[in-house]
Parts: sequence; structure tokens; C-alpha cells
Amino acid sequence: MKKQDIDKIKSFVRHFAITAIAVYTVNPDADWKAIIAGAIAGVVGPAIRAIDKNDPAFGKVADWVEIEIDKLAKKSAKKAPKKKA
Repeated sequence: MKKQDIDKIKSFVRHFAITAIAVYTVNPDADWKAIIAGAIAGVVGPAIRAIDKNDPAFGKVADWVEIEIDKLAKKSAKKAPKKKA
């Protein structure tokens, strides 16, 4: 599984949990359907980010940035002076 996919899942779980806690905190007498519905609504934001291919965190831009960072890291590793033993 790619790191981006893991980050997406973490984001969904975080938003789901935070929203469920917020709904329960505001109305502790709410039934579970209301809490789950509120928590699902909280996942809409990360879902939209995951769908957007131009999103800097999850979209094509993120793939491009990751590739460029890897290239730069390889270049700097080649240019780094070797240590004497």
C-alpha cells in the first residue's frame, strides 16, 4: 500500500473520530444514528481531497512532489563527499 493511501485512511479515521466525539459532546442524549451520521459527514472533506487529483496532499501534485524529492535526494547523495575511514 502506498504511503499516500495510508495517509488518506488515517485522515478519514481522524475526521470520523473527531466528528463523532464532537456530536456526542454537544448532545450526549443523541442516538447512535445521529452520531454516526455526523461522523460520516465529517469524512466528506477528506473524501473530496482524495478525489481531487490536484490536491497537494493526495493528488497528482503530491505524486510529482514525491518524485522530485526522491530525485533531489539521490543527487545530493551522489554529490556528498565520502568520509575517510
